[in-house]
Amino acid sequence: MTIFIVHKRTSISGLILLVFSFFQCICIDAQNLPLSWEKKASGVWIVKAGEPDSINFLSVSGVNPKLEAINAMTDVCFPMQETDIKVLKFDGKVYLQFPLDEGEKIYGLGLNFKTIQQRGRILRLHVDHYGGSDNGRTQAPVPFYVSSKGYGVFINSARYLDVWVGTAVRKDSKVPMNSRDRNLDKQWSANPYSDNISVLVPAEGVEIIVFGGPSMLDAVSRFNLYNGGGCLPPKWGLGFWQRTPTLYNDSMVMAEVKNFKEHHFPLSVIGLEPGWQSKSYPCTYEWDKDRFPNPAKFVSQLNEMGVKTNLWINPYISPESEIIKKLLPYTASHTVWSGYVPDYGLPETNQIIGDQMKKDLLSIGVNGLKMDENDGYDNWLWPDVTLFPSKIPAEQMRQLYGVMMQKMTTKLYHEQNKRTYGLVRSSNAGGTSFPYVIYNDYYSHRDFITALINSSFIGVLWTPEVRSSKSAEEWLRRMQTVCFSPLAMLNAWSDGTKPWSFTEVEKQVTEVVNLRMQLIPYLYTCFAEYAFYGRPPIRAMNLVDGFTTVDKIEDGKLNSTENPYAEATKKEMKDQFMVGDNLLIAPLFTGETKREVILPKGRWYDFYTGKLVGEGQVIEVSQGLDHIPVFVRDGGIIPMAANSEIKGKQNLVIRYYGQKLSVYKLYDDDGETYNYEKGEYSWRTVQVKKDAKGVLVGSISIVEKDKPNSFDKISFEFMTK
Repeated sequence: MTIFIVHKRTSISGLILLVFSFFQCICIDAQNLPLSWEKKASGVWIVKAGEPDSINFLSVSGVNPKLEAINAMTDVCFPMQETDIKVLKFDGKVYLQFPLDEGEKIYGLGLNFKTIQQRGRILRLHVDHYGGSDNGRTQAPVPFYVSSKGYGVFINSARYLDVWVGTAVRKDSKVPMNSRDRNLDKQWSANPYSDNISVLVPAEGVEIIVFGGPSMLDAVSRFNLYNGGGCLPPKWGLGFWQRTPTLYNDSMVMAEVKNFKEHHFPLSVIGLEPGWQSKSYPCTYEWDKDRFPNPAKFVSQLNEMGVKTNLWINPYISPESEIIKKLLPYTASHTVWSGYVPDYGLPETNQIIGDQMKKDLLSIGVNGLKMDENDGYDNWLWPDVTLFPSKIPAEQMRQLYGVMMQKMTTKLYHEQNKRTYGLVRSSNAGGTSFPYVIYNDYYSHRDFITALINSSFIGVLWTPEVRSSKSAEEWLRRMQTVCFSPLAMLNAWSDGTKPWSFTEVEKQVTEVVNLRMQLIPYLYTCFAEYAFYGRPPIRAMNLVDGFTTVDKIEDGKLNSTENPYAEATKKEMKDQFMVGDNLLIAPLFTGETKREVILPKGRWYDFYTGKLVGEGQVIEVSQGLDHIPVFVRDGGIIPMAANSEIKGKQNLVIRYYGQKLSVYKLYDDDGETYNYEKGEYSWRTVQVKKDAKGVLVGSISIVEKDKPNSFDKISFEFMTK
């Protein structure tokens, strides 16, 4: 404790100097850590300050950065003044400071559900079930942010990080203090201007990685590639999924599949909920012999019908499981729902559980998993005082657990040379390449779209799954949205709903799901771009080339009468997004008959009619109930299957919109194995140009010798007349 002894004759100014000297001592006690940046690849720099934890996102995920793909990108200079990045060590913790310019916007920092721009927010990045507030507690609190200036920053620490995004005001700021009198000055603000992002890392050191642009999409792509590149799901994973009620047995599931065929409704995956196991909450990972007396035959029959199987699990192992005797030494000090908590930080744990899954699941053809409840709530998860045999602190285990489970199960399928696609409740940095989509129990339709947009900044996938609705209109609007997400799924585990449960919109629901199936060639190419080049398949408008934000408007007209585009782009873009380069999606919500859509630079066309709708402007659309508003940029090429079938070779219809001559790369491989990693894939060049008479004609390059070919007849459809 420091005690100030002040003489009664000490002046006020002297007291101020004394206190200032005291705080100078504090600053002296804080160790200023030197930073020596190392360039790892084109536009990627890394620094280790102090003594970073050996356990971090990249060391645990074990993924290798795709340096060749990063180095193929345009090289750029370090995007900030190096001296403006400061790292201090004090009280056994690390204090980070990054510069923040006036007008600079910050995106990312986790899977947020209500906000897109994060400047002005205070967050604790902490894996948890999302509770309705963007406070950093979420299923994927990825410590990566991307700036509107076209760079990104990744803090590779699997700790609970406290982040002040343009709220911390330092006395040594380069911006002069602007003290105002609240009594008389109407311009007084409770939130003075801040020129920095501050981060508290509760560790002895930290690793920081900076990603250059020049665009925001470039920075995000470099981040994704450094995390192993995005996942490439099997083609069947991009079809339609139905999850059955908890206690369905094999005959009920088969009746469900038959019901889909009777309704002429596409079905790619059937998901079984906890009842497939002999016990759950905690789990055995063993088939229930009454409900599923012959699992191998059951799974085989589904596969013969073209339907894949996905099984629900959570991490907590029942004392009655056949593996518990072997597993017990490798479990944590605490239990959850009276189940043992496996320590995935140990190779023995991965071996024991992996062997069980191979024996009872993979060996009979189960195609994937839904890994539930590895996120939170606090009172449902093991506490931070839990001890793990691997000696990984519970705090880090909380941040990493979902990534660890994804890593283990992905490895199992990779060893069998079979791609999987599944669901998970938590993920983080390092998990970008794992073939899992995040979901949760929060169910706001509008907020689902915000999360879908936010996922594109942080290297994760998110699905706005459909479960229930209060009306036929809401049902259709939700189904329309999920069909333009990474995983199109109806989750009927609780109430047994079917896609046609609201008969008055059955036709429209069937149409949009069939459209999803037809779009698989386009979606598959989007995912290939994610895997090979790091470009997220779902993208925020802020990542789109030609999307003008208000800070770039130079004429000063910011009111809606004189410049509606500038006024519109001043707001957060929370209700429209892109799928790949060419499709703009603008969902409608319950009760809406019309909405505004902000079109980026260039001409845009209606997906359904091919008609011009606008160019770099705000338009109002009244789409009606039948369709979700979808727009295509000028020169947009959209490869579509002629029907909803995934099996066998498909006839391909290549749609073209507008008049701009363009080139498109169509990706193809066998759709199921990892042979593409050995070079067994193709990028076919699709081109639209004018012939000697000025008429648009399309062409596609031939398939190279010994390369996969999933298509039979190929035709072009010119949508704009």
